[in-house]
Amino acid sequence: MRIEAEAKKCFAKVSELKDIEALRLKYLGKKGALTNILKQMGKLSPEERPVIGQIANKVRASLEETIKSRTEELKAFAMQARLKLEKVDVTLPGKKQTLGHKHPLSIVLDDIKEIFIGMGFKIAEGPEIENNYYAFDTLNMPKDHPARDEQDTFYIDDDTILRSQTSSVQIRTMQSQKPPIKIIAPGRVYRSDTADATHSPTFHQIEGLVVDKGITFANLKYTLQTFVKKLYGEDSVVRFRPHHFPYTEPSAELDVQCFKCGGKGCPLCKGEGYIELLGCGMVHPNVLKTCGIDPDVYSGFAFGVGLERLAMRRFKVNDIRFFYENDVRFLNQF
Repeated sequence: MRIEAEAKKCFAKVSELKDIEALRLKYLGKKGALTNILKQMGKLSPEERPVIGQIANKVRASLEETIKSRTEELKAFAMQARLKLEKVDVTLPGKKQTLGHKHPLSIVLDDIKEIFIGMGFKIAEGPEIENNYYAFDTLNMPKDHPARDEQDTFYIDDDTILRSQTSSVQIRTMQSQKPPIKIIAPGRVYRSDTADATHSPTFHQIEGLVVDKGITFANLKYTLQTFVKKLYGEDSVVRFRPHHFPYTEPSAELDVQCFKCGGKGCPLCKGEGYIELLGCGMVHPNVLKTCGIDPDVYSGFAFGVGLERLAMRRFKVNDIRFFYENDVRFLNQF
């Protein structure tokens, strides 16, 4: 038939898959050329109808086979063109993928957690936005205490602050759990400090708390000495100096022997031979009472240390700002 020959010529010229469908509709669609011929079957004589119908079905089958064949050819051509366009030169040198790694603060924090977990401590967490009750009142710091000055603390409103220490986590733990209690509370804290080599308005602190029957200062000293030796090495030397904190009594500062001069005195340790590391002491009876713990039955010790200070000593970093500046030249060293 003329329609078959004409259609096959058109299909042979097609170069886009979208044009195949347009031609299919032109010849085989509901309004196509072949369909229009079949609609005229009613005008034919009974003898002519089966002959014409057989021819039409044969043409339809032939065109459908042509469509299928041409579609496969065009798909193959398209794939070859895509492969040629997207080919990869396997002789080119590969591009090295830069892998990330732990931040130096995370490295030290993970080591500290492992040390204390090994001594039976659990990890406790609390909110960074606190109210005066948990931040000051329960820590034996009344309303006129200097730590509550706006120059020392970030106030959101008169009763809401950004916590300046994670001691509030200790209070929440003592109020929600009965002794024995043995936790460390790591987290971000905030203070109104001007950024310099040793200060930052935001930094990280780790506080520890132990409350049980018969806890003494000897338990505190042993725990902290073990911690320092595990973190810095068995040859580390520490000393305790009397100090004052409103929430501990007695209180002390723990110093570690200067790693640069070995205790002889140098500019790093300002000639003292030791560098201040953390504050500690026995939990004040008033704090225990506030948390509903009888100080005549239970006692405890607490300590707090800045994570950055520990990391600076461990990695011999002389400026705290390096930890926050995201300079890859610094971070790649770890």
